[in-house]
Parts: sequence; structure tokens; C-alpha cells
Amino acid sequence: MQGEQELIIEQIEIGPMQNFTYLVGSRSAREVVVVDPAWDIDSILEHIAERDFKLTGALITHYHPDHCGGSMRGQNIPGVAELLASNPVKIYIHKTEAEGLVKVTGVSTNDLVKVESADTLQVGEVEIEFLHTPGHTPGSQCFRIKNTLVSGDTLFINGCGRVDLPGSDSADMYRSLQQLAKLPDDTLLLPGHNYGPVPNATMGETKQQNTYLRIQDLETWQTIMGD
Repeated sequence: MQGEQELIIEQIEIGPMQNFTYLVGSRSAREVVVVDPAWDIDSILEHIAERDFKLTGALITHYHPDHCGGSMRGQNIPGVAELLASNPVKIYIHKTEAEGLVKVTGVSTNDLVKVESADTLQVGEVEIEFLHTPGHTPGSQCFRIKNTLVSGDTLFINGCGRVDLPGSDSADMYRSLQQLAKLPDDTLLLPGHNYGPVPNATMGETKQQNTYLRIQDLETWQTIMGD
């Protein structure tokens, strides 16, 4: 049974879009995976080396370049391709997002582990569960580690990911948020961006202040979202 002292979770704000990268791992094994590595790969790897951790994998919430690297708005953002060049590891991506990740980042399909919802990954003594939460993109996923949820762009402290982008789906986002709203109130929410008002909060606190989690029917949701 993993204890609180066994679990490593570090929240790192990085890049001009207030992204959060996370380290998740096992203190006894000194092993970590990195969630959504982008913007400054050298700094992320230096941070890991300074703590004497071994990087064993990269977990991607979705294929948008600010979370995994690639070209966006005329800018080339470092990401998983640069990470693998320095520290080769497997990339864990939802199976429906794999093609998009390869296209955006240029990594090989051989670098990928395609996962489905409820699959798990063991990092030392720590278990990570993959949760498919489509809406922002078709293969968006969250990572549940004991009573912590790393939510990417599916759920923010006081909002949710955009559903007006290519591949987005408003109804899917509604169903994903309804799924996350069922998590225990003491679950710690760690979002993909520092959009405020705080960098993290419990699900209980989030449900009190996040309007999107309080909508109880799809018709109302779609009216609010402009569908």
C-alpha cells in the first residue's frame, strides 16, 4: 500500500502560457515519470538530476504543443522529442491521441505506449491510473494517483478546457466533467495551467467554485457553451 511519504508529486510552472509540468513517482525507488514535459526540457531534466531521481517515462494529457512540444503560433516549443533525445523513455498517451502526438512532435510510434481508460502504470511502489476524459481533444486523459488527480486541460480550478478547437466536443467534455465530479471531495486537483485563483485545490473546493461542475444536464451545458 503506497503511503503519503512514498509518493513524489511536484508541480512545476513552466513556459509563457502558465503550464504545469508534474513529476510523479516513488520515493523508495527514486523513480519518477514526467507529465506534459514542454517549454524548457533542459531545466526539467536538471531538476530531476538534482534530486537524484531516475526518469522512467513521460505521460501526456493531450497532444497540444504547449503540453508536449511542437509548432504553435509560429513558435517551435521543445517537448517530448527533445526529452527523448537526452533521456530515452516511453511516452504514455491515450490510444486515440497517438496519431496526433506523432504528427505534432515528430516522435516515432515505437516510442509510444498507447493506453486506455482504467489502465495502470507502476512507478516503484506508486500506481498511476489513466482516465480517458475526452472533450478538449478526443484522447485527453487525466492521471489518478491515490487521492490526487492530474487533470491536464480537462478541468481547471475555476474552469475547463476549450471545446471550440479542432477535435473538441462539448458533449464529451460535459460527460468527462460529470465523471470527475464523482471523485471524493478530498481528492487533490492538479490542473494543466495555473489559471487561478490557486494552483491546486481539493475536488470539494473545486465543486463549490467551478460553475462547470455544477451543471446537471447536457441541454443547459450546451446552452452555456454556445452549442
